[in-house]
Amino acid sequence: MQNQEQHDIRMAEMKFSTVYPHYVTKVTKKWRSVEELHQVIYWLTWYSEDDIENCIRQDISFEDFFKHATLHPNSDKITGLICWYRIEEIQNPLTQKVRYLDKLVDELAKWRKMEKILRT
Repeated sequence: MQNQEQHDIRMAEMKFSTVYPHYVTKVTKKWRSVEELHQVIYWLTWYSEDDIENCIRQDISFEDFFKHATLHPNSDKITGLICWYRIEEIQNPLTQKVRYLDKLVDELAKWRKMEKILRT
């Protein structure tokens, strides 16, 4: 249990500005665009491109990133494995939200159709 608590704390304290470039690299390396990445982030959080830039500029943690986000009503339809965790079984709400975003970025990089990624 201690490891899980440490993991959840680490996820909360992680800076969005540190992870965002990895998201960009991951999707652009697979020939997807930054605009598509922003579309995915917007769908999940309702953050516009300006909001994303502000989050990066302010160097906010994932805890603050998701504290001010409005999660999409269909976000609970994001399921499956990410980093050896089954998303729907993650107990910590913040860690689950971070993993939602990770899963969407993975799906984008794997060339899944946008309508499937956005659960429409």
